[in-house]
Amino acid sequence: MKQVRPKKNLGQHFLTDLTIARRIADTVDACPELPVLEVGPGMGVMTQFLVEKPREFKVVEIDRESVAYLNEHFPRLRENIIGDDFLRMDLRTLFDGRQFVLTGNYPYDISSQIFFKMLDNRDLIPCCTGMIQREVALRMASQPGTKAYGILSVLTQAWYHVDYLFTVEPSVFNPPPKVQSAVIRMTRNEVTQLGCDEQLFKRVVKTTFNQRRKMLRVSLRQLFDAQHPASPAFFEQDMMTQRPEQLSIAQFVELTNLVEKEVFANTK
Repeated sequence: MKQVRPKKNLGQHFLTDLTIARRIADTVDACPELPVLEVGPGMGVMTQFLVEKPREFKVVEIDRESVAYLNEHFPRLRENIIGDDFLRMDLRTLFDGRQFVLTGNYPYDISSQIFFKMLDNRDLIPCCTGMIQREVALRMASQPGTKAYGILSVLTQAWYHVDYLFTVEPSVFNPPPKVQSAVIRMTRNEVTQLGCDEQLFKRVVKTTFNQRRKMLRVSLRQLFDAQHPASPAFFEQDMMTQRPEQLSIAQFVELTNLVEKEVFANTK
């Protein structure tokens, strides 16, 4: 069978460097023994190294042409090649509800959606590795006080340790992307409960970073309305003069609890 044609609408950039492919495949060894799921294997440049590891292994690929190619070139994987959309899948059905490692050369245009799905299924995914756009990788790994620190940084680091492993140049892809890529590894931290309402935490993080140049006392006003305004004392607290990129995860938890307390006070 001829090679798969990269499709722009699927964000396909096929890795061609076998040395880098092996290095990415080996990142799953950070969580040994667990089953592995590869997202978007394409023509299997990483798959050829992952399939040799002594553990259960499956791939999920939305592109029918790639699925046909994989079935032809990886006959031992045929029962474990899933032609589906990862973002729509029920991940608990993959390995009978067992935990697994997530990896892949992720399509740039949906990488954030993939990681948000990972966060929603963090009890199933203790380790996630793979290659993404360098800019996104930097955001995920960045610390408070930096320009890259934002929504993805906070929501990811609340539940995972994030390690930026190495940079990958555009020249090792077909077609070459217009940006640099990077390989990251995320491993679950020790947090089991945030210590605040998780949905409100997400809302607070997104609301404040959507106006990242504004002080918290300005951006947080969106969480209240004319019928249930926040008290003047709420906005006079010391934290309210800060901007979101200055806050640590623990401070966002503290802020969420302050907001919840104020919302509850206004509904009495």
